[in-house]
Amino acid sequence: MSAFLGSMTMARFSKGLRAAAAALAALGALAPVAATSQAARPGEAGLMIGPMSGLPVPRFVSLKSAKVYVRQGPTKEHPVAFVYRRAGEPVEIIAEYDNWRRIRDSEGAEGWVWHSLLSGRRTALVTPWAKDQSAMPIHVRAGAHERLSARLEPKVLVTVRACDSQWCRVEGEGFEGFIEQNRLWGVYPGERFD
Repeated sequence: MSAFLGSMTMARFSKGLRAAAAALAALGALAPVAATSQAARPGEAGLMIGPMSGLPVPRFVSLKSAKVYVRQGPTKEHPVAFVYRRAGEPVEIIAEYDNWRRIRDSEGAEGWVWHSLLSGRRTALVTPWAKDQSAMPIHVRAGAHERLSARLEPKVLVTVRACDSQWCRVEGEGFEGFIEQNRLWGVYPGERFD
């Protein structure tokens, strides 16, 4: 009888130990999730400031390299979620953690990249949300009635030189001119910069 009670106590102990180990493993799995971003702090004019970079979050940047691995979390131990294969692609930084930046692309995909794979060079995509494939007009000067300099298909990558909150000066291979700001993914509505 005492051997039976001893094995029963040992079985309960083992079951309890397994449950505790499972709970610790679950907490360990959650730990990286809890540490995926550091809170931005309020800055001037209501902008949130990234805790690591001191720059606004969110903000648009572009991919520096033609091959950028996007990870599921902010370490090299996290698995690669997908790979970008186009340098200059605009992305939005939505969080920071150490030297990692959580980014979002024009299709809504998110993940973490090492900060040095990003550039402050401003680029944008022309109407990536467009269902029809109608080309967008590029004008020689800012204004809907100005002469056309080009027409660009949806998802064409442009370099953005300046925006005045309504029009952006853009350029690319074989074209330059002005496009309505709301036709671009890579700049915020009402954003101004030179």
